[in-house]
Amino acid sequence: MDSESRVPFETEPAALETAPAPLEMRPTRGVSLFWRTFFFLTLLLTGCIIAWLQTFRALEYEPRALQSAQQLASLVNLSRAALIHSDSIARVSLIKTLAAEEGLRIAPREPNDTFQHYDTDLLSRNVAGQLQARLGPDTVVAREVNGQAGLWIGFSIDGDPYWLLTDPSRIGPVAGTTWLIWLGTAALLSLAGAALIARLINRPLKKLSFAASRVREGDFNASQLNETVATSEIREVNIGFNRMAQRLSKIEQDRALMLAGISHDLRTPLARLRLETEMSVADPMAREHMSADIEQVTAIIDKFLDYARPDHMKPEDVSLNDVVETALFALGDDPKTLIKTRLEPELRVLGDPVELQRVFNNLLENASRYGRDPDTGVVRIDIAAKAKDDAVLIKLRDHGRGVRPEMLEQLTQPFFRGDAARSDATGTGLGLAIVERAITRMGGRFALANSSTGGLAAHMKLRRAP
Repeated sequence: MDSESRVPFETEPAALETAPAPLEMRPTRGVSLFWRTFFFLTLLLTGCIIAWLQTFRALEYEPRALQSAQQLASLVNLSRAALIHSDSIARVSLIKTLAAEEGLRIAPREPNDTFQHYDTDLLSRNVAGQLQARLGPDTVVAREVNGQAGLWIGFSIDGDPYWLLTDPSRIGPVAGTTWLIWLGTAALLSLAGAALIARLINRPLKKLSFAASRVREGDFNASQLNETVATSEIREVNIGFNRMAQRLSKIEQDRALMLAGISHDLRTPLARLRLETEMSVADPMAREHMSADIEQVTAIIDKFLDYARPDHMKPEDVSLNDVVETALFALGDDPKTLIKTRLEPELRVLGDPVELQRVFNNLLENASRYGRDPDTGVVRIDIAAKAKDDAVLIKLRDHGRGVRPEMLEQLTQPFFRGDAARSDATGTGLGLAIVERAITRMGGRFALANSSTGGLAAHMKLRRAP
């Protein structure tokens, strides 16, 4: 069994198996441009919101602490002054009024009172420090006294200690639900804005991608882009693309017209050649070969006319065995050309019979021209084919010298001629290019590889007819 190198798939003469990994290779599906743009915009906006939130919180603590300390200090001073300048009867009434109207409770501070300092966060610590600076170092700010929670401020009146109890919300930060509401609103607006921006950015690219796909399919009329869009960069791209599509359309029309003209002009001399062959060639075998060649040229000319028309490629059910047999008959009986075939019976493929005939004619001609054994001068060609799943795998190889590995990928380029060391024969460099494009048009795959035992192998994969 021969081992091949630098080939996307194998069709060995014996095994005729196909390496599954490269043939089943598909481009990995990545994230679309819309979602990439949306994701990055969302990430950017989220970072900005978090940075803004942290900055706001940092800038909020100092002013809020100062304002809260001023209000509480004024509250304590006013309560202290009112208590000092009132008699005992009015003091009791004042304490009740403050509790009822202002939510303030003033109580004596006992030596055995237990309390917890009001230092739960940075804001409370700042407020406590500001109150001690304004009311004196003996001021105590607590969040719980004798198990009762609240904002407790310890102060003195003429040396007597007192507690003032007030609502802790006077110095508390903004409620957590408020932050959540604002953050949720900002997040929703940011996501909506990111989606809108991503859509606006990607809409022209989507239209350009669709237009490019239509040009690839040959539909130039459906590939026109809007040349009056507001964005100057998109407008320039659309104008350039439309001009390119118009240019390609004109080139395609000229090509079709040229092919149709050449094909039309060749019909008359071919008809004369056919008549002269029938009348002047005495050898029946030679006449049969010449007639077959003329019929093949006529079929190729008809194919040129088909190329000049739209929708020229219509797959047909073709017998691969008949195509190979016809190609071998056209090659003739050369004693120095030995051909061995190993084809499964009744192999049928989807394609074009004329195109498939050109494929095998070119491959056999290439193998006969360049695959001569350097020692014996004999051309040995092996042809094998086998059906596998929904495909037919074909291998055609010679036993010549092969080509340098770095030249394998260039052999199917138009007008590229391979290593001259293989043979002293010359060619135009179009045979393998024609083969590759014909196989591709029929929905198949084509590749070349050097055999380890010498020679060049052509591997083909065609769609199997149902």
